Amino acid sequence: MKSVVCPPNRATPVQQPVPSDPPRGRGLLANQQLNKDAAFTEQERADHGLRGLLPWRALTIRQQVALELEHLRHKGDDLERYIGLTALHDRNETLFYRMLIDHLEELAPIVYTPTVGYACRAFSHMLRRPQGVWITPDDIDRIPELLRNAGRPDVRLIVATDNERILGLGDQGAGGMGIPVGKLALYTAGAGIRPTLTLAVSLDCGTDNAHLLGDELYLGYPKPRLRGAAYDRFIEAFVQAVEDVFPHALLQWEDFKQHNAIRLLDRYRKRIPSFNDDMQGTAAVVLGGLLAALGETGVTLCDQRAVFVGAGAAGVGIARLLQAAMRDSGASEETVRRAVIMIDSCGLIFEGRDRVEDDKLPFALPREELARLGLDPGPPCDLEMVIRQVAPTVLVGTSGRAGLFTEAAIREMAARAHRPVVLVLSNPTSSSEAVPADVLAWSGGRALVATGSPFPPVEVEGRQHLIAQANNVFVFPGVGLGAMVAHARELTDGMFLAAASALAEMVTPERLAEGALYPALTDLRAVSRRIGIAVAREARDHGLGRLVPDEEIEAAVDATMWDPTYERAAAVSLAPAPGRQ
Repeated sequence: MKSVVCPPNRATPVQQPVPSDPPRGRGLLANQQLNKDAAFTEQERADHGLRGLLPWRALTIRQQVALELEHLRHKGDDLERYIGLTALHDRNETLFYRMLIDHLEELAPIVYTPTVGYACRAFSHMLRRPQGVWITPDDIDRIPELLRNAGRPDVRLIVATDNERILGLGDQGAGGMGIPVGKLALYTAGAGIRPTLTLAVSLDCGTDNAHLLGDELYLGYPKPRLRGAAYDRFIEAFVQAVEDVFPHALLQWEDFKQHNAIRLLDRYRKRIPSFNDDMQGTAAVVLGGLLAALGETGVTLCDQRAVFVGAGAAGVGIARLLQAAMRDSGASEETVRRAVIMIDSCGLIFEGRDRVEDDKLPFALPREELARLGLDPGPPCDLEMVIRQVAPTVLVGTSGRAGLFTEAAIREMAARAHRPVVLVLSNPTSSSEAVPADVLAWSGGRALVATGSPFPPVEVEGRQHLIAQANNVFVFPGVGLGAMVAHARELTDGMFLAAASALAEMVTPERLAEGALYPALTDLRAVSRRIGIAVAREARDHGLGRLVPDEEIEAAVDATMWDPTYERAAAVSLAPAPGRQ
């Protein structure tokens, strides 16, 4: 282990101030962090000016959760449930998170994918109470002021989006704010990150979505999307402001379009602790599923052959981390190079092809490899032919194109791999490359299938197969938790490899026997804890975090994970944030 001295701008803790005049009466009921609704006791009602402002009965938080679930389940559709949960969060933050944690499997698809996609589309017409901070190009000279206006002086975690590649829906303008808000809700539910330490940011630099620009009720910055040097100056001003106002913050880049996502990550990852969840989080989740599958497939990591259909930020990120894991396992460079076959919207990616972007070039097949595999490089790309010639063990879909994995392609794969791994990762559900039931039917029930959106179990020849969701929520909360505990100065590929390995270790033999490559969502806090410990150790061991013994890392992770109960929220003050030691 290396001794580490944290740099001066990241070493001094900033404490939350305790209000000198805490709210009372209706002011207390209007404070989402302190409000307990009908759970205020008789003594609390007397002490804080609440007598007469609430019905007679005092409820427990468990009773309140039961009532809120009753309200939610009576709503007509998931978008209405999303609006209802948002209203609960705005009214009583503690109750919202208690309910989300206790019923995560039911509520996560509402708080985040797939329902959040519909919420982003309808954002301007359903917004009630804004959350987070909105920054436009007009604010470029006052971004520090806007960040301070958030009223959270000790922010440790920021999720920021420029709204251009929201899920599989493309440019959603100001509506993209639903994504960082949803991600931060899962950080708190999944890893116990206190809400007061987090901030959602919309870098609203315009939109090229003609529907939004033509909507007179659109709430966002109503100009064409910022591009080129002006865009880069805007992002630089934001990063400088974060360094100035929140020097201890971890920055998550979220839903940036492919080329911006890759170059911004590469530009800033060593300057400010930051990562891109669409690239690195997705990659770690997929790699974790593959590692879990090794025992079922009988194929070692170094013997994997993966065909990627879709070469956006997610596909490139997965391919990068898979190759890094193979190198870490001792594979030769030739083996690593041959392990990835990538197909984009223009067809097979190979050396000498026209219009291959720089970030895809590392995965371009040499001409001699094309000849060895007997692949025809010309368009259109025949997926069935590629599978026949390559004999992949893994098929990864990040294309956003529904139905791209045909019966013929899956049957070709199943004929060449005993337990083919088929990952249909595109969101929302309507964009999935295949339906899991079809993949299992076409493979004779032998495929190990994971999806980007939730799907129900599938029965094949009397046997039930669980369809696990390759959900980034299995990774990003734990990574953020570990980075915060470690005071990490950089988030490296090694940390995401550690996260993937920790995730794979949480998949039980019973889950694998049922076809599931991931743990149950109900185990998310345990998964996040395991990943948080692994990431903090990796940061320590490579000189990028505090020098802390293993047992103290585990204690620090446990101490950082907030559990929403009224016992902790009862005092009418804002609890100080955990300081740097």
